[in-house]
Amino acid sequence: MKFTIVFAGLLGVFLTPAIAGYNINIGDNNNSGGSGQQSVSINNQHNVANVDNNNGWDSWHSLWDYETGFAATRIFQKKACIVHRMNKDAMPSLQALDAMVKEKKLQGQGPEAPPPKGLMYTVNPDRVNNLDEFGKSIVGMCKGVPTYMAEEMQGASLFFYSGKCFNTNILWIVNISFCGGTEEN
Repeated sequence: MKFTIVFAGLLGVFLTPAIAGYNINIGDNNNSGGSGQQSVSINNQHNVANVDNNNGWDSWHSLWDYETGFAATRIFQKKACIVHRMNKDAMPSLQALDAMVKEKKLQGQGPEAPPPKGLMYTVNPDRVNNLDEFGKSIVGMCKGVPTYMAEEMQGASLFFYSGKCFNTNILWIVNISFCGGTEEN
């Protein structure tokens, strides 16, 4: 009986890291320019990364589904979800992101690190009618929330863009800007 209990305990210790997600918290320690916090959770079993940005009314949640190739960002202030194709050249692979999180290489990099890659998307003002094409994870996050599709603008720069944009700086790795309006604006 003791052997069974010890074996089950050891199995739990060694199996948990293989199936569980990893979290990393990135806070603004010196409170310059904001007081938010980001955390990332990686689920290797479902090939999904979740990024939460907790900053009061400016909070958002982003989900990167590596299996379907789509990402979605739920913007709480706008009460909307924006879905887009993942740019695999700019966004790290799930394995690379997982390695950065495990090694805590993102901790404390902030402004002194190399500048993040920038992506700019234009938001289609028409609502998405069928979320099923984006996969179960995105359906779970965006169901019941007005959802819009965004297309990447190649070679675009916020410096020259005069419209409204919502910016997400994800873990000092990639800056994603969603520009344009939705039916609610």
